[in-house]
Amino acid sequence: MPIPEDVTGDEIDKDVRQELQSLPKTLAEDVARNLVMVARLLDEDPEGAYGYSRVALRLASRVAAVREAAGFAAYANQKYGEALAEFRAAKRMTGNIDLWPVMADCERGLGRPEKALDMAGAPEVHKLDKAGQVEMRLVAAGARRDMGQLDAAIVTLQSPELAANSVQPWTARLRYAYADALLAAGRQSEAREWFAKAVEADRDGSTDASDRLAELDGVEFVDAMAEDENDEVQAPASSEASEHEDKHEDQHEDEGDDQGDKD
Repeated sequence: MPIPEDVTGDEIDKDVRQELQSLPKTLAEDVARNLVMVARLLDEDPEGAYGYSRVALRLASRVAAVREAAGFAAYANQKYGEALAEFRAAKRMTGNIDLWPVMADCERGLGRPEKALDMAGAPEVHKLDKAGQVEMRLVAAGARRDMGQLDAAIVTLQSPELAANSVQPWTARLRYAYADALLAAGRQSEAREWFAKAVEADRDGSTDASDRLAELDGVEFVDAMAEDENDEVQAPASSEASEHEDKHEDQHEDEGDDQGDKD
């Protein structure tokens, strides 16, 4: 797959670069450039990211960072079985448990919420950092909802992290998930309160909490671009009508002149 000339491979994280040092220099550079493309495209073009991840995997399947990148690319394309296999391989290579929550979410994607809940109660969770533990809580709540256990999902999300006033990278998503679970359970007033709190914490627009809040408040948004397009479409019609009226008036004037000549 083509790679832009401005992508050198030096953009990758230093830890990943260190992993690639086990490869011949030219090969390491090729793998690095493909990994950069995976990172660049993962959010906006998941299919493209997946393609570059397969190239990197073909070149260096024994590098943990490559397996992890391939896992995230597959996950972004909802290829949950493939993603889980790659994450497991990366975990075996490094012994790192940071991928535990996303592995559990893959189990959800495969229709196995019970397995995700088992993972949420495993000893590995205690080894996660705070962000990882919050992520695991989100996955567990999602598994509860998959099983139709709305009240249990709400309880799962109730935590010190949810109640904290300080804003952390996970705060907006945690509040959003809680608001969404409350709304699903029919607790609309509480849901509105927590969607508002999610908006306060969502400084980078990672959720659509503001839209959900507006929806609950009955606010309707008008698409200004669509209105402009409609005006442009209607303008020629108005012009044609005006032209037709002018011709009609000219015709009456001509008829009046003819009648005057006869008289």
